[in-house]
Amino acid sequence: MPLINVIPGDKVPMAPMNVRLPAWRVPGWLLVFWWLARGLFRLTVLAVRYWWLTGPAALALWVRAEFGGLVLTGVALTVAGGCLGWWRWHPSSWLRFGWYPLVARVRALVIYRRRWASVMATCGLATAFAGERYVPQLLRVRCDRYGDELTVRLLPGQIPDDWGQAAERLAYAFRLRTGQARSTDRPDRVVLRFMRRDPIAGIVGPLPVADVPDFDGLALGVGEDGRPYRLRLSGSHVLIAGATGSGKGSVLWSLIRSLAGGIRSGLVEVWAFDPKGGMELAAGVPLFARFAYDDPDSMAGVLEEAVKRMRVRAARLRGVTRQHVPTPEEPLLVLVVDELAALTAYITDRKVRDRIKESLGLLLSQGRAVGVHVVAALQDPRKDVLPFRDLFPTRIGLRLTEPEQVDMVLGDAARDRGALCDRIPESSPGVGFVVLDGVREPLRVRFGYLTDDDIRQLGRDYRRLGDTDQGVTS
Repeated sequence: MPLINVIPGDKVPMAPMNVRLPAWRVPGWLLVFWWLARGLFRLTVLAVRYWWLTGPAALALWVRAEFGGLVLTGVALTVAGGCLGWWRWHPSSWLRFGWYPLVARVRALVIYRRRWASVMATCGLATAFAGERYVPQLLRVRCDRYGDELTVRLLPGQIPDDWGQAAERLAYAFRLRTGQARSTDRPDRVVLRFMRRDPIAGIVGPLPVADVPDFDGLALGVGEDGRPYRLRLSGSHVLIAGATGSGKGSVLWSLIRSLAGGIRSGLVEVWAFDPKGGMELAAGVPLFARFAYDDPDSMAGVLEEAVKRMRVRAARLRGVTRQHVPTPEEPLLVLVVDELAALTAYITDRKVRDRIKESLGLLLSQGRAVGVHVVAALQDPRKDVLPFRDLFPTRIGLRLTEPEQVDMVLGDAARDRGALCDRIPESSPGVGFVVLDGVREPLRVRFGYLTDDDIRQLGRDYRRLGDTDQGVTS
């Protein structure tokens, strides 16, 4: 054994201590019991979780064992006949409470839950911390005729905009058409909407005209859920932006058609402005109280007349009510401008241009409460062309040429939330996204299409009472 020289004052190194722990031996039968108990528990959880599969299967096995295969066949035929009768007797309730819930459970099991963890990881929505992997929880799947809605619990630190940016990648990962994310009343959840079929792939024809327009819900087209889309005009102005051939006329004429019943009864007055020489709106002259075109100075005068009318009405309603109610004596005044940029940017006469901008600014900032509304369409959404776009609470983006234009029209981050206006194909005029003030998520809509014959017939059927051509100006 070697000797260690110890110098006074030095610390003597300690020898390592060997500690022998008692060995515990687990009987083999206990390990087998634990393995079986754990497997039985998991099977029980799966059986309870997927009761809609295990319940009928267990019932079928019991009937087969107790009464034989013939009775089982009779029971199956009876259930199938009952479902068929339900579908024939009341198809809407059968689809809502019978078929679509079953489809949702099957798609949740076969398509979504099977690949959920891997898709969350590849789309950047899963995370890891302290060696543990965290995946957002899929809570519920609902299906309808056109798509699937998934309710997901967010991970800490996530917001709905994170899912909105990843919605398109998620849709492609699950081999579906398009995806969109929207927030819910609960801050820890988000709803994903995936489309299997597009309800607005085909042209939408003219919608029925109501005798008395509902200004809180004018039917203009069909939404991506397959139901009629209704636009709220009361207390709002509407901005429509889109490239050439994107279908701005579809939005304008659908709106005018929805107001036609009120135009005939005198409840609504439409003042139309068509700076392109009347090419777009001239077919509906019998519907208009005023029609200005071609001459910028006359259009500026009509706008100033609208401002005077707005101020007179405001003075009459001041202290009486905060919101105008249309009547034949005090009708709703709707100013329809086909190409707004031609009035605000392209007029060479600076004085006339400034008059138009001043009038439009006053109408947009003060007109909503007194029943004066502006509906304007334009192609160029640049800020210098339309300096007061923020005064339009309702904005509609049709097909646009550049991704940056989407946020110019619909607001910051609108494209990240699913408003892919730059990806609308040229073969789908009238398709666009609607954004409302105070609503984060855009809504995809296809507006009704009116032919020239439809417009002329509309003018003949709903022309203003006591109509003359005195309101037409150049």
